[in-house]
Amino acid sequence: MKNIQFRQALGEAMSEEMRRDEKVFLLGEEVAEYNGAYKVSQGMLDEFGASRVIDTPIAELGFAGIAVGASMNGLRPIVEFMTWNFAILAADQIINSAAKMLQMSGGQYSCPIVFRGGNGTAGQLAATHSQSFEAFYAHVPGLKVITPSNPMDAKGLLKSAIRDDGPVVFLESEKMYGDKGDVPEGEYLIPIGVANTIKKGTHVTVVSFGKVVKVVMEAVAILEKENISVEVIDLRTIRPIDYKSIVDSVKKTNHCVVVEESWPLASISSELAYHLQHYAFDYLDAPVYRVTQTDTPFAFSPTLIEAALPSLEKIVKGIKACINRD
Repeated sequence: MKNIQFRQALGEAMSEEMRRDEKVFLLGEEVAEYNGAYKVSQGMLDEFGASRVIDTPIAELGFAGIAVGASMNGLRPIVEFMTWNFAILAADQIINSAAKMLQMSGGQYSCPIVFRGGNGTAGQLAATHSQSFEAFYAHVPGLKVITPSNPMDAKGLLKSAIRDDGPVVFLESEKMYGDKGDVPEGEYLIPIGVANTIKKGTHVTVVSFGKVVKVVMEAVAILEKENISVEVIDLRTIRPIDYKSIVDSVKKTNHCVVVEESWPLASISSELAYHLQHYAFDYLDAPVYRVTQTDTPFAFSPTLIEAALPSLEKIVKGIKACINRD
């Protein structure tokens, strides 16, 4: 094992895949000369050259379209968006081209492409730069959606995404790029669509994903002192969801809390609540409880930010409410 930053894990994944397959290339704003807005692609221009690490104009729709065309012709592009908030401008290419191409072409054209970049809240960036897009893209058939919560998963899942023969939306937290974690030496892959049970427990199942998993684990440490045993599942992949792991866990704990850093309406927590009432109804001793961001545009004010996010206090309170241990 080696202890490296989240950004380094992503950079290693891309570099290893570019060495393995000459069809893989990276393009996006400032990925080459500047080494990436968050230094994820540091050193890659020197190793692979300007034909495979390509700086683009500030034109998300344009370079996403170029990448979709390249993938249809046998290449494997990695598209870096400086933030997924900017990728709204490229949604037409992601949703109407990449996601639908295999079906619309009758199987003649696939799109082996990865769209990746910073996602979610990241300090005082206000409403238009603080959005979490997991549910937005998970709604679209034809896309796979991944949100890693630590450097090990980030590397293993990104390598699997690059090798996948379809379009993958890879969502990274802007606040996690500097986080450190243990990553195995040598090559490894983490399969897409398999959740990770990061802690076993008996009283309640907590399902989460992305950077808020860290806050969940802080809540679990507090609850353990009160003899509340929590099982924690990190989804890792948002589409396809590993429903079986969640249902199996709830059959054991009889309670479920879903924590996500996004709005409540049409959310991942909404989907999981439906699935559990349909496939594990007889095992639930209480309704599925969820802890989400407030149903408002994100604020700039630090006090309003704190009020909006699924905080440690809200998660602890939510888990206790679910199992009637207030």
